[in-house]
Amino acid sequence: MAARPTPEAKTERLLNLVIALLYTRRPLTKDAIRQAVRPYTEAPNDEAFDRMFERDKDELRELGIPLRAEPIDILFEDEIGYRIDKREYELPDLHFDADELAVLGLASRAWQQASLAGPAAAAMRKLEALDISPDVESVVGLEPRIRTSEPAFDAVKDAVMTRRAITFTYRAAGRESAVRHVQPWTVTNRRGHWYVAGFDTDRDAPRVFRLSRIEGPVRLVGKPGAYEVPDDHDTSALIERTERTPDWAPAVLRVRAGRGHSLVRRARTVGVIDETWQLIDIEYADPGVLADEVVSFGADVLVEKPDELRERVMARLRGAYEAQTAETAR
Repeated sequence: MAARPTPEAKTERLLNLVIALLYTRRPLTKDAIRQAVRPYTEAPNDEAFDRMFERDKDELRELGIPLRAEPIDILFEDEIGYRIDKREYELPDLHFDADELAVLGLASRAWQQASLAGPAAAAMRKLEALDISPDVESVVGLEPRIRTSEPAFDAVKDAVMTRRAITFTYRAAGRESAVRHVQPWTVTNRRGHWYVAGFDTDRDAPRVFRLSRIEGPVRLVGKPGAYEVPDDHDTSALIERTERTPDWAPAVLRVRAGRGHSLVRRARTVGVIDETWQLIDIEYADPGVLADEVVSFGADVLVEKPDELRERVMARLRGAYEAQTAETAR
């Protein structure tokens, strides 16, 4: 008698199915999925595989994962393939309180490189053997790790988790820098920016601060557990009241095919230049933030316009080159 599948095995199978469907740039046939995902490969016959796959499809859709069935070729509509719509799969704004940050910290240690480890990596190798074009960057989001370039993030996160007051120098938009004393409640990511919400003891009122505007180190003050976080605080409402509505501006970027997926997903239009390059039209509110993102893709993303954005990108590249040159000369 066959052993009954465990919940862990089912979770692993569903995760590997999600990875396989995110990993490709075109829909996968059932046959390709069966060859790539374990334990589909171990199904004793076609009927057993079909039952398992149909159950898994229904479960992914119930979980809100946008699994699509569509023709492999518009000329042969009888051959159906499956994929996950990456635009719908993106996460909404994220809000983390102390307990959630603690859980994410534990998960990140337990799942290091999870999306590219073990059976998942084997599934990707099988897809490559089937000559299926990879889209590795699309599965990075399956690694439950918090990634941020904000220098203040770790100290602020630790303060939220331990309920410990902090002090820092802050430069609000259009104002001079000032020292702030805050009891932090939550860390939030909203529209690509990280914020800390809490109680400003100098102003005796709740406030929200963008981490990118913190200058210098964040210092912990006092003992852990020194205050309570109100149950009814609303970080999103604080941000809406504090941050002015951004003035969105258009940019045109040249993106190498198969690269810059986070930019392509947000594009208003995507045009094909040739086999190597795409031309995308994208909106941005902060040229510095977009310049940082463009630079992170290296030579795979080029700025066509506006000039201001191109100059910011070039300034960052020159700075990186000069820093590398100085480091090599030591």
